[in-house]
Amino acid sequence: MDASELLAGIEIGYRTVPKQCDLLAVGEMGIANTTAAAALCAALLGGGSARWAGRGTGVDEAGLMRKRAAIDAALDFHRDLLDDPLMVAAALGGRELAAIAGAVMAARAQRIPVLLDGFVASAAILPLARLAPDILQHCHAGHVSAESGHRALLLELGMAPLLDLEMRLGEASGAGVAILLLRAALACHDGMATFAEAGVSKAND
Repeated sequence: MDASELLAGIEIGYRTVPKQCDLLAVGEMGIANTTAAAALCAALLGGGSARWAGRGTGVDEAGLMRKRAAIDAALDFHRDLLDDPLMVAAALGGRELAAIAGAVMAARAQRIPVLLDGFVASAAILPLARLAPDILQHCHAGHVSAESGHRALLLELGMAPLLDLEMRLGEASGAGVAILLLRAALACHDGMATFAEAGVSKAND
């Protein structure tokens, strides 16, 4: 993408968040998008493709080597852009990643909490984190996926996942499961009686 295409993707994502939303769960669906996610991580966090590229949907060893080679070639080709997070997002990301970033920005503006899904959704907001780390204080990791780079990425983002179930699929499935945990926590918080309401006396010293 060029800069205008990146901004168009961000704008589309920004406009998709409804005003009445009280929780935004972001995920993605596609083929080969773990390659783009790993390329973003390698460009913005270092370590090369070996640190970030995993097997995605289950590629064999030869496929993994091709994936890493493609990422390393992209990093070399775009080496003059690597100090600019937005240009990295344009050069190495995808339109769906730009839209996720835009939706997360809209949620920030509207004070809506965000649950991130797996590796790809987490990588989509990495350029934002590199620009302004505080912009992601409304974001939480719904889970840590089985994709090899996700755990390291969450550590870099300073996010503790709510769930660790070795899930691999995207499509916001991990974030969707984490919503159930949030609902349970809210039900417990809102429905639990105080000691006075429950008629419980204070413990003896």
